[in-house]
Amino acid sequence: MTLKRQLFIASLLMLLIPWAGLQFVLELDEALRAQAAIQLQNQAERVAGFVAEHSATNEAIEPGTEVIYADILSRPLNLDGYGDDWPGYDEEESRPQWQDTGRVQSNGPARVSWQAAVDRNHLFLLIQVSGRKAVAFDPGNPEQPYDQIQLDLTSGGETVQRVIRTQAPGSINAIDPGRDSATDYRISGYWQAVSNGYQAELRVPRPDPSARFGFQVTWPGTDANASDDDIVSTGPESARIVTRLPELESRLEAMIAPGQGAWVLEPDGWVIARKAREPDQDKPEFDSLSPFQILERISLNGLRALVRFYQPEPLPLDNDSHRIGAEELPSRGLVRHRDGDTYMLVKHPLTDGRVLVLEESLDQLLALSGSTLGSVIARSVPLITGLMLVLLGYASWLSWRITRLQRAVSNSIDDDGRVLGALPPAKAKDELGDLSRQFSHMTERLQGYTDYLESFSRRLSHELKTPVAVVRSSLENLSHTTDPADQASYIERARSATDRLSQILQGMSEAARLEQSFDHAEKETFDLADVAAQTTHAYQSLDPEHKIEYSGPAKGCPCHGSPELLVQLLDKLVDNARDFTPAGGRIEVRLKPGPKQLELSVFNEGSSLPENLSSDIFSPFVSVRTGKEEGHLGQGLLIVRLIAEHHNGQVLATNEPGGVRFTVVLPAPA
Repeated sequence: MTLKRQLFIASLLMLLIPWAGLQFVLELDEALRAQAAIQLQNQAERVAGFVAEHSATNEAIEPGTEVIYADILSRPLNLDGYGDDWPGYDEEESRPQWQDTGRVQSNGPARVSWQAAVDRNHLFLLIQVSGRKAVAFDPGNPEQPYDQIQLDLTSGGETVQRVIRTQAPGSINAIDPGRDSATDYRISGYWQAVSNGYQAELRVPRPDPSARFGFQVTWPGTDANASDDDIVSTGPESARIVTRLPELESRLEAMIAPGQGAWVLEPDGWVIARKAREPDQDKPEFDSLSPFQILERISLNGLRALVRFYQPEPLPLDNDSHRIGAEELPSRGLVRHRDGDTYMLVKHPLTDGRVLVLEESLDQLLALSGSTLGSVIARSVPLITGLMLVLLGYASWLSWRITRLQRAVSNSIDDDGRVLGALPPAKAKDELGDLSRQFSHMTERLQGYTDYLESFSRRLSHELKTPVAVVRSSLENLSHTTDPADQASYIERARSATDRLSQILQGMSEAARLEQSFDHAEKETFDLADVAAQTTHAYQSLDPEHKIEYSGPAKGCPCHGSPELLVQLLDKLVDNARDFTPAGGRIEVRLKPGPKQLELSVFNEGSSLPENLSSDIFSPFVSVRTGKEEGHLGQGLLIVRLIAEHHNGQVLATNEPGGVRFTVVLPAPA
């Protein structure tokens, strides 16, 4: 799996933050709903006592009683036979507000529907007859059946009857059939022909709340000349006028909080009071929102949609209807209005059989206690999405850098393992930059080691070529001579050559044995000053031909390492110095302590080093000796370098006035 994919999967774990927040919001929403239901129930009990007190003057409507429900007018009506200025009249949307008798099965598809409204003094009726055309009243033949509307008002045990008939569409007035069809101008209206029927818009004096009012729409049966027994009559004969009570609604409004609504229902579900208060939420104009605020609101709406998804399924409720079946409502639960808003609803029965319904918006609940948390979670979603994209981009960048480093490393070595060149320099100062520099350093060391192996083979071949040639020539000459003196000479030359070969092999094995001994050498902390001083004193006693001196502190230079190996290092350096120091010359062993390192050096008087050998002199088979020492193997300084590197140090060779100084730099113990 690539690094990019690993970081992408790891970044997905950050989604646990909004998920945990969502779980908390869901738990908070459940707790809020439970608490809101309890508070609403307690509030409903308080409001119920008030409603029972103020509705005692209005007798409850018994179940099964015929009812004509009347809206309260907020503006005067124009009596023109049309319902476009009636409250709630909006074609399809208005159909639920109509009351009707259903299809009159005994006489075709005719239907009678009506709406009612009241103001302070009048009752208004909009009666619609559909499925038939009106038969007008014929003054020349008054006995002929015709379409008419009969109004009945019963109050105080007395019944008043009026009849509405017309000769043609237009203005109408009621007549009193008990007074020789005298015109009652208190009842007026307009008769209008409409598609598939006719409408009558009437204005009637408003009956008392305790009175009963009804109307019957009658028309002749299938035979226009039929008798009275074939007359069709339908409509509410004796109904109670039910309307909302403004005083009760005014008091309800004072007892509910913003975001709440309340209804008072008759036993049969007729609404006699309905009041709702809008939530106190400032909704800024869209143009005034910043892009981040727009994104936050979109996220918050998404969060609310998720909360609604996990909520119990609300019960659909037509909150604008004139009649709501109280038995269909839950005692405590969620309902959804026609506009899609969800509310917490409770109902409480009243002593007279009426029902109080109280509800509160769930959006208001979230606004009261969860909006801040919801905003935090809504903000975290785009933030985490952005962080994931940043991490994905960062992972792609890291992957590109690693791939580039991999290609550089692959291109620096061929299929045979030969180093082709150094890695490009890295400028980054992070871990990948350090890794690239380490790879570059490793490649350089591999290149150096490869060069060393190649030069080693050349030098070894060169060192072995001379003694092998001497042995071969001596043996060939020996086979061609019989002179004992010559034979002895050739045998001596062959023996010298084999001794040389033995020295070469011994020198190679010495360096190899030294490197193997590193694995078993135990390091300890010791005083390097004491070791250097005592060793120098021993050198002076063994070599009176040279002046071997120690320069540095006698004690107090702790060093962590192997004292035996460091004594061997000094042996090689002093032996090398003695070979190049003339008789009576000075050899100085100096120890210079520092805060982070110790410098142990050996200076000898004599000739300087060639400039081109200052770094190669520590390689095997490198020697600058001349004359009788020309055959020296040059393994001593190699051993010095190996011991210094084993102690995490380094060795340097520098020319100084009058001689050469070899310096070993060792780290001071922490």
